[in-house]
Amino acid sequence: MAKRGKTPSPRRAVIVDGCRIPFLRSGTQYKALSAYDLARMAIKALLHKTQVERDRIDRVIMGNVIVNNKYSNVARQAALAAGVPHHVPAYTITLACVSANQAITDAVALIETGQADVVIAGGTESLTDVPIPLRKRLRDKLVEAQKYRKPVDYIKFFKGLRPKDLLPEVPAIAEFSTGRTMGQDCDRLAARIGISRQEQDEYALRSHQLADKATREGLFRDEVIPVRVPPDFAPIQHDNGIRGDSTMDKLASLKPAFVRPYGTLTAGNSSFLTDGAAVVLLMSAEAAKALGYRARAAVKAYAFSAQDPREELLLGPAYATPRVLDRTGLTLNDIDVFEFHEAFAAQILANLKCLASDQFAREHLGRDKAVGEIPMDRFNTLGGSLSLGHPFGATGARLVTTAANRLQREDGQFALIAACAAGAVGSAIVLERLN
Repeated sequence: MAKRGKTPSPRRAVIVDGCRIPFLRSGTQYKALSAYDLARMAIKALLHKTQVERDRIDRVIMGNVIVNNKYSNVARQAALAAGVPHHVPAYTITLACVSANQAITDAVALIETGQADVVIAGGTESLTDVPIPLRKRLRDKLVEAQKYRKPVDYIKFFKGLRPKDLLPEVPAIAEFSTGRTMGQDCDRLAARIGISRQEQDEYALRSHQLADKATREGLFRDEVIPVRVPPDFAPIQHDNGIRGDSTMDKLASLKPAFVRPYGTLTAGNSSFLTDGAAVVLLMSAEAAKALGYRARAAVKAYAFSAQDPREELLLGPAYATPRVLDRTGLTLNDIDVFEFHEAFAAQILANLKCLASDQFAREHLGRDKAVGEIPMDRFNTLGGSLSLGHPFGATGARLVTTAANRLQREDGQFALIAACAAGAVGSAIVLERLN
């Protein structure tokens, strides 16, 4: 109990460790697996890697966007299958591409308020195993059929149904409020802000080259855990979306993917559909010390933003970044490690441009001058979602793990993680390295 007249020290949430299974292009080696399977493998890998006492775990929180009705709470099912005790509550978060970011900051809030000491947080996604819904008219008929009692009742089942009502509804990755796909929105953003096709291709090439270099040098060895999957159980050790042999000529040869024939976004400068899972082990600083863990970083602050989905769908980092910096009293010059989600090359370049713009700061942030320019020698130096892949629900956990590891390896003090998401949501998290 704190002494009378003295304010108790605030509890700090720290990153103890993190890991992920290899991120794979959808339809490849994980094609027989579900988001549940991927989450189970990632959680099990983290438990094995950290050897955390399973009875000490207070919560498991997982992000997941493409929800399968078979396991609507994939966090709970995957945690149980991975060996987390049944008395540990687990829940799933859906917040588009920042689902894992929200899972991690939920864990931070639980720890800071004393409701938990040890939390596993992250996310999982299978863009291969996508539930295909039936059309509403057919769904209504199937519900009605549950009340049928006589064989003659089934004769009226097809009454009012048209042939097209029997076809499945193939889901589209589109913004509900606008009807546009994220790629179409980003093409509009690139045209409005003035980001050329060549700039986008150059940035995409950078991402692939850096990811290839990092993989060859073993810089992901501590966070990417090899797995074996059926039917052949051959070891999968690396992400398979990295194109180290890509060139500007190859990228320039690709046709527009979203706005034809004049769009500037292509398959080469856009992130690809990805299957994967990633998790982080968070603890209170006191629990980490008591259990004998050396924390990698503390979560200093976090912020979320929301903008107009019609015009600012992908500008979340430009809005969330100044918010989190204001909460910490830091500037971009104080940040040693930057890890931003790369949905599209144009999206990254647009956010960097907005952060460096005095006009954007005055018109959209209520600030007198720009937030600042981000030095590229500290920015996504191991590649990003364009090359490593982007499982919607899991990317935030990859970003946090990579940022914490980079702080240690590069002897930095502060890291900034930022991401955009469907619905025009933004997320930013600041980590502080602990000695």
